Amino acid sequence: MTRDKNIYINRELSWLKFNERVLQEAADKNVPLIERLRFLGIFSNNLDEFFKVRYATVKRIYEAGKGGKSELGGIKAGDLLEEITQIVIEHQSYSLEILDEIDKELEKENIYVINETEIDKDHHEFIMNYFYQEISPALVVIMLNEDVALPELEDISAYLSVTMSSPKSKDQVALIEISSTMDRFIVLPSKGENNYIIMLDNILRYCLDDIFNIFNYESISAHMIKITRDGELDFDSDLSKSFIDKLSESVKDRQSGAPVRFVYDKNIKKSTLQFLLKLMSIDEKESIIPGGRYHNRRDYMSFPSLGRTDLLYDKIKSLPVKGLSLEESIFKTIAQKDYLIYTPYHTFSYIVKFLREAALDPKVKSIKITIYRLAQISHVASSLINAAKNGKKVTVSIELRARFDEAANINYAEQMQDEGIKMLFGVTGLKVHCKMCVIEREENEKLVRYGFISTGNFNESTARIYTDFTLMTSNSKILKDVNKVFDFFEVNYKVNRYKHIITSPHYTKSKIFGLIDNEIVNAKNGKPAYIKLKMNSISSYKMIDKLYEASRAGVKIQMIVRGLCCLVPGIKGMSENIEIISIIDKFLEHTRLYIFSNQNNPKIYISSADWMTRNIDTRVEVSCPIYDEDIKQELQHLYDICWNDNVKARIINDNQDNTYRRNDNPKVRAQFDTYKYYLNNLEG
Repeated sequence: MTRDKNIYINRELSWLKFNERVLQEAADKNVPLIERLRFLGIFSNNLDEFFKVRYATVKRIYEAGKGGKSELGGIKAGDLLEEITQIVIEHQSYSLEILDEIDKELEKENIYVINETEIDKDHHEFIMNYFYQEISPALVVIMLNEDVALPELEDISAYLSVTMSSPKSKDQVALIEISSTMDRFIVLPSKGENNYIIMLDNILRYCLDDIFNIFNYESISAHMIKITRDGELDFDSDLSKSFIDKLSESVKDRQSGAPVRFVYDKNIKKSTLQFLLKLMSIDEKESIIPGGRYHNRRDYMSFPSLGRTDLLYDKIKSLPVKGLSLEESIFKTIAQKDYLIYTPYHTFSYIVKFLREAALDPKVKSIKITIYRLAQISHVASSLINAAKNGKKVTVSIELRARFDEAANINYAEQMQDEGIKMLFGVTGLKVHCKMCVIEREENEKLVRYGFISTGNFNESTARIYTDFTLMTSNSKILKDVNKVFDFFEVNYKVNRYKHIITSPHYTKSKIFGLIDNEIVNAKNGKPAYIKLKMNSISSYKMIDKLYEASRAGVKIQMIVRGLCCLVPGIKGMSENIEIISIIDKFLEHTRLYIFSNQNNPKIYISSADWMTRNIDTRVEVSCPIYDEDIKQELQHLYDICWNDNVKARIINDNQDNTYRRNDNPKVRAQFDTYKYYLNNLEG
């Protein structure tokens, strides 16, 4: 199939449509009020990462003098940069409207987010004490001068641009750093039933005269600005440095990356804006976006709840897995059959318990595990260290280049290395993104393998909000293949053959193509043929073309794609047999699940891989087959619950209008109904 802009959706524009769906949650009046604010924070945080990575990549293509049409789905890089900026301006404007509406709704709940002009005498003393005790000692103020080089501004912080004006002299401009280490929202003393919150920015505005009292001026004003830098890492070629040292230096250098976005308060003085742009060497190639009074709105993810549980989603109690007990040996239990853990519906404690048990069990001889992102305080890491202290041979493949978690992973890698754990730092040219563990235990003078394979990170924090599958198994065939992947980490030049799991970069495309071809043959022969897929993103043209081929052959394809989707469904003669929905709700949908009919004898895989070029060609990924019949039925049922969602599902189509799916069927809200499904299983 010839590539044409009409058969693919540009990945950057599709991603912005995904972030618009996040914004829809902030706008949804059925979502609890404080959760709406937190969705605004997620929207803003997503946008920050988009500019650091995707916008920066397109900008690099543009600055290299390349058109970029083949890489960018038929759009020239320069045109795409302009279109992204226009869309973001629209989204930012809409997000401000939502914020204004939420503020009014908060006031109905006796919660007042006040600014510096609304501070009364009852709060004045509290605010001044807070300023002098908490804020002033840590304040960073940068006086700006055309003759002095501007220090590098951090893109994790926002800044107040302060203009001091006097008729007899030139404006003096300064920047106040609003550090990410400070609380952005300060809860003020309540009055009766009324609760009050003020933003750190507005305390600074209130105290401008206290900060700049050594200067002479007649008027002073403060407007927020924010800069976003290119987040790609560049490595030097010094062979005398270790990989950890190179990566550490590269993470530090990220803060001096080229600017890719500049957001400013649209009410800022024009002369101040021009002065800042000149000083920062920002020109029209960057995305210059007028915004509202407050930036770094990702901080809304930590908006204080004030004990108002009625304005939050109900917390769910993570459920036990039927038949799998935390009070008994997990080794003995999974020796009998496989078990599926589906976080956050099930507790992550099973994984920690399994590793803790392995650390203490004298029969366990070795533990091998991959790590991509760890929690800030990781029980997984402490369990592995415990195992090493007990004489187990522990091997950890840690991906130090997990984007924006590099520093945390470097810290854990050094800790574990100091404790005698064998550390493997990935494979040259590839990111290790697979999630798996294999443990060898001596039984009857033989080594028996136990382990788990997951769709998500072994991270206690994200396990509370990301949906992920983890298969706990003692299946010797699967775990033999998993062990071969660890062999590949140590001997990269040798490509192993796998009889059960599917791995990237060597086999994912060919194996998945084979499964799709089987459905194509069955459809052409009038036999049952369908494909059901659930993933975060699909952008690989090769995988999309193969699904188009299957659709033309009559294979019925259902897809649940949370994030970016470059496939255009429902086009006659190309994709009329493909339907796609996206679900954004309380939890982040993170599972990858592939189901192939195989003449109604389904082949089912859980996977760490999305269908993106990077997952297929430049990462180590693992897709694991499900052989246990009970789990196969469970996964099919879980897929159907998601597919039938008519509350939080959006239809992905050629129009890209993010329309909610609505029908006359009984209401199905996938995440809530999934919890009910597991609860009923326990009770029944």
